[in-house]
Amino acid sequence: MKFVDPKNDIAFKKIFGDSTKTEILISFLNAVLELPSPIASLTIATPYQTPQIEELKYTSLDVKAVDNNGREFIVEMQVEGNEKFGKRALYYLAKSYVGQIKIAEDYEKLKPAYFVGILNFNMFDGDNCLTRHIFINQETENQDLKDFEFNFIELKKFNKSDQELTNIVDKWLFFLKNAGNIEIIPSAINEPALLEAFDSADQLKWSKKELEAFDYWSGKEGDKKAQLQTAQNKGRAEGMEKGRAEGMEKGMEKGKKELALEIAVNCIKQGLEITTIANITGLTDQEIECLQS
Repeated sequence: MKFVDPKNDIAFKKIFGDSTKTEILISFLNAVLELPSPIASLTIATPYQTPQIEELKYTSLDVKAVDNNGREFIVEMQVEGNEKFGKRALYYLAKSYVGQIKIAEDYEKLKPAYFVGILNFNMFDGDNCLTRHIFINQETENQDLKDFEFNFIELKKFNKSDQELTNIVDKWLFFLKNAGNIEIIPSAINEPALLEAFDSADQLKWSKKELEAFDYWSGKEGDKKAQLQTAQNKGRAEGMEKGRAEGMEKGMEKGKKELALEIAVNCIKQGLEITTIANITGLTDQEIECLQS
């Protein structure tokens, strides 16, 4: 088998955003979230549809869902680090939460909203690959405001091999990080939803249009990395050039200074006055007096 990389935006949405295979998203969310009650069923608000290449830049590539209790979930894959990603997560969840009711409707109708960010870069301090962010009362350390919750998965911090997978969270993180690099499903993975996820990632099950979209987006991500690398290399080259120029300038200044001091010493030996020597060499009176002592 050859699996697509779930970190690719098109692959991610096809796997987790398929309204005919909601058990995949349900299993994933129940595994990574500490919900007071598990998700029994859900509706995907933005079902996956094969995107046309020319429409890709307008395509929403996160997955949104509402469960049977009205709770809202936003799941997003983010491959490249971005200092604005945290603010974007706050904005997305706040907008989703506010959109639950209309003006003048009862606030009691508002249901909890959860954000799950899957990151292919490190964003927070610490070694935990899965972190939960909630509102805490600083005085009592109680979670008095419970409707907002942010969860982030930092895949680079997950380093378990297929032989070390002991729980459902490990298995989902292994799938997200490694599915695109393996050809055999690890023997430790036997959960139906995870097997279904691998089936959805099987390239042989993809249509020609889907593979074209996948390749297009992979190329686009590759272009971004290449542009970033070019910018970094350019920055280093410019920095080195600037350093060389500054070094040459400093060297020339040092050489001029040494020459002026040498000339001043010869002038002193010839008995010239300090004022005259200063005019010849550009040294200060104090510098010349130091040479006389």
